Amino acid sequence: MKTTGGTDEQKRRAALAAVESVEDGMVVGLGTGSTTAFAIRKLGDLVGSGLDIRGVPTSFAARELAREAGIPLASLDEISAIDLAIDGADQVATSDGALVKGGGAAHAREKIVDAFADEFHVVADPSKLAETLSHSIPVEVLPTARTTVSAAVSDLGGDPVLRRAERKDGPVVTDNGNLVLDCDFGEISDSESLATALSAIPGVVEHGIFVGLADVVYVGTADGVDVVEF
Repeated sequence: MKTTGGTDEQKRRAALAAVESVEDGMVVGLGTGSTTAFAIRKLGDLVGSGLDIRGVPTSFAARELAREAGIPLASLDEISAIDLAIDGADQVATSDGALVKGGGAAHAREKIVDAFADEFHVVADPSKLAETLSHSIPVEVLPTARTTVSAAVSDLGGDPVLRRAERKDGPVVTDNGNLVLDCDFGEISDSESLATALSAIPGVVEHGIFVGLADVVYVGTADGVDVVEF
């Protein structure tokens, strides 16, 4: 369930602001989504002008875009550290920097890369900001655990809905071969506690609540970029 909102210009401004932190010799985590795509294309332009970096993509889509842009790529098995990860978000809580991710069903790999990075910079437009999280939470589940995980989510107060694919019959299947439940909890007063509870459900591969990971959020606006540090 991809989110919409914000203009391409707002997204581009946020992405270009984040790219300014990339330095020669860095290993850079490459996120997934329409805002991060602007950052990947800009990094490709800089590589073409001599910037020496390696990218670690978080999804098939990010990998294909990075290859098209000419960015040298590496897997997590080939590197010892990620200096900086640039990624988007479906919602950003301005109160504490908690995020909801997974609109592109790539949140499991995104969380691995973003958590491993020394710095995690988020790129967003104003439509993604909220005082507290209220966006539905994507939960990647093993196919055989769909029913049991749905029941456990309901017990936690959530309303789980299997994500259906567009332009094909059947559900969305992640790059990892799993299913996604979009779980509506309404306004989330304690994102850390909910994140812990979801992680403890057998059959959950990963959920889309990112707590304590974002270091900087770049928010593209109509006339510039707002920078929020956490």
